[in-house]
Amino acid sequence: MNDEIRQLLEGVRNGSVTVDDAVLTLKKSPFEDIGYAKVDMHRKLRKGAAEVIYGAGKTPEQMIGILYTMRENGQGPVLITRLSEAAAEQIAQVHPLQYFREARCGVVGQIPAPDGIGKIVVATGGTSDIPVAEEAAVTATVLGNEVVRLYDVGVAGLHRTLAHLDDIMDACVIIAIAGMEGALASVIGGLADCPVIAVPTSVGYGASFGGLAALLSMLNSCASGVSVVNIDNGFGAGYLANMINHRKEHR
Repeated sequence: MNDEIRQLLEGVRNGSVTVDDAVLTLKKSPFEDIGYAKVDMHRKLRKGAAEVIYGAGKTPEQMIGILYTMRENGQGPVLITRLSEAAAEQIAQVHPLQYFREARCGVVGQIPAPDGIGKIVVATGGTSDIPVAEEAAVTATVLGNEVVRLYDVGVAGLHRTLAHLDDIMDACVIIAIAGMEGALASVIGGLADCPVIAVPTSVGYGASFGGLAALLSMLNSCASGVSVVNIDNGFGAGYLANMINHRKEHR
């Protein structure tokens, strides 16, 4: 506990600072500078979730240092995305880390029980889209959501999608993940009465342009209620779905 927090608590105890003013001050408190990173210690207070570590481009030593800072300040659980298996093994020697190989994600700390207002459905067009889907699913799970996975339900065999109408109709948010022409988001968007987050993937043959074709198809969807995140951005979709699935808490 740093000096600023101690002073705020003392102010609340003696009545010189109101609880609302103390919370506002904490929300505006910046970060802890550890040299190579400025760790946001109050993001959970502002945003409802602790800072997420983007693992690509960071050394295991850097991530270990960031984790030390976050854990010393009571931050958790901590999600690390785009984490290689080799880096995860090094981190696990210092911090208790659970590694999700297919999602390329690591989690330090206990994953909470679901407390969202409903279920998040993660659906993929094909099996090749599962790595992106798992990144979305793990992100949503770590943030406290119940996740239902519907994999390989693409439009090349539409009956596979229709076989899961109960799950689609029962969802609070749906993440539709597809490469190729990206049609799955429009199909699900035309069936569901909840927000649909479309995720284009870089899966596809040459003319798919590394996911650009799916991205443009999803942006041009004629189904209402479909939003789109960037190519292969499973984390962004899972985070946004979490925010939607917890909106009742803010009303």
